[in-house]
Amino acid sequence: MPELPDIAAYITALESRILGQPLKQVRLCSAFLLRTTRPSVADVEGRVVRGLRRIGKRIAIGTEGDLWLVLHLMIAGRLHWRPPGAKLAGRQNLAAFDFPNGSLVLTEAGTKRRASLHIFSDEESARSIDPGGIEVFESDLAAFRAALTAENRTLKRALTDPRLVSGIGNAYSDEILYEARLSPVALTHRLSADDWERLFSATRQTLEAWMDRLCSEAKAAFPEKVTAFREGMAVHGRYGKPCPRCGAKIQRIRYADNETNYCPRCQTGGKLLADRSLSRLLREDWPRTLEELEALKRR
Repeated sequence: MPELPDIAAYITALESRILGQPLKQVRLCSAFLLRTTRPSVADVEGRVVRGLRRIGKRIAIGTEGDLWLVLHLMIAGRLHWRPPGAKLAGRQNLAAFDFPNGSLVLTEAGTKRRASLHIFSDEESARSIDPGGIEVFESDLAAFRAALTAENRTLKRALTDPRLVSGIGNAYSDEILYEARLSPVALTHRLSADDWERLFSATRQTLEAWMDRLCSEAKAAFPEKVTAFREGMAVHGRYGKPCPRCGAKIQRIRYADNETNYCPRCQTGGKLLADRSLSRLLREDWPRTLEELEALKRR
């Protein structure tokens, strides 16, 4: 799912393309995409785009008359910039937003239709869809800590809960925890004051670094290949590869369609975190440390 740095890159790319341009037409190919009925699609057509906002992991496009289109790309949704009036062929094409200088095309890979479009009558209504998580760059350490300790959760779960923190998902939470040298399963109520300072600093620094990089790239070309697995990431998507800091092999915890990547030497004191499926299969043979894992592989 596109996260804060990815959404920021999309908005950067759209600013030079659609701000001040009239939205000539909205073409919908999926009956499941539009989740509101009033205002209608026809109400926004012909209106000039006056603003772009990020609302959590959503992209909000504001037009004259204070009408707002809010796109949530979910896991597999992506945006593409195409020539004016681009044809929508194929099941992955969900919608096109036509401007005089090009068409913004929304696609979604796979068969599950999770991406959504809402149309609101004013910006306040548009912001009502925000899950309510704090904005990291608008908060201080105290507010950040208070949000994440509202319940005693693992750091991974707390960081990726949009009701607690805005814009962070699976990929960047891995990078943040690696930078902070903290275990993804550490409980929020058990962190020390030093842990919180490192986590807050790592969260800001990691997001800022990736926002700077991706937004810079978006100024040169539209971000056509938004992915959770990027060259230059330290741990996310790098299972089995050497940690760039200590050289230990990156490990993972797999669950459902997601996985958490971490460095056992940098983040968990050499301890391997139990993978649900494998630990159930191996039971007593599940390796607890890097050394036990390497010994198991040599059998």
